[in-house]
Amino acid sequence: MIPAHELLIFAAACLLLVLTPGPNMIYLISRSICQGRKAGVTSLLGVVAGFFVHMFAAAAGLTAVFMAVPMAYEALKWAGALYLLWMAWQAVRPGASSPFEARDLAPDAMPKLLTMGFMTSVLNPKVAVFYLSVFPQFINPEHGSMFTQSIVLGLTQISVSFTVNLLIALFASGIAVWFVRNPLWLAVQRYVMGGVLAALAVRLMLEQRKTV
Repeated sequence: MIPAHELLIFAAACLLLVLTPGPNMIYLISRSICQGRKAGVTSLLGVVAGFFVHMFAAAAGLTAVFMAVPMAYEALKWAGALYLLWMAWQAVRPGASSPFEARDLAPDAMPKLLTMGFMTSVLNPKVAVFYLSVFPQFINPEHGSMFTQSIVLGLTQISVSFTVNLLIALFASGIAVWFVRNPLWLAVQRYVMGGVLAALAVRLMLEQRKTV
């Protein structure tokens, strides 16, 4: 079983992931603002379904890779750290976009909303890289089945993402208006997020190697 403190750190990483601008967040915010809360929540259900695809693919793939190539863990560890540093830079770089800079979208029927949410999630490179590079940091053979640990981590990520995205879908319009009226807090949010991502990356790089 994964220790509680490790799971909390992973949940924090998931929170940073969902708060970092990406295809899923931009689509959900835009859909909620343009078509209403119902459309945003419907799209979110499709996004969550896509998360399950990533979860099972990562769980099966990581287990097979770690058993066949022990050094793969170390490679993925550094890939994950570099990925977090890249996300940190994306948050603070000059001209960085805000998650609440929504795009105009034409209204869609509910089945299409589900499909588009699902495809946006499945084809989201940010989620795929997160599963393949950050997951290994929290998997330890001493804690039991690697597949089971991957499922636990995946369900944690899905729970965090669903909760945050649901709140965003329900309150997207109000949040967007608030940030427009308070641009300073939008900048603060970006720099805080970038700093925490960078700190997590450093933690991963300094972490002792785990033997698979």
